[in-house]
Amino acid sequence: MPYVKVEIAKGIASVDQKRAVIRRMTEVLVEELGRNPEYVFVVIDEIDTDNWGRKGVTLTDLWQQAKTD
Repeated sequence: MPYVKVEIAKGIASVDQKRAVIRRMTEVLVEELGRNPEYVFVVIDEIDTDNWGRKGVTLTDLWQQAKTD
């Protein structure tokens, strides 16, 4: 029973993109590991950009800085 957890910043992926990620992650596990897709679970967690940091700064702040540069 493979379980895949994908964490992305909230708001960067559309519903269609998330569907594609789930479909393709499932396909990889079916093809490469021979798993039954019935038992492949893919979870996408969307993390608020205020709760995700890089270089000591939240993504919210980094992205706002990038817009002004």
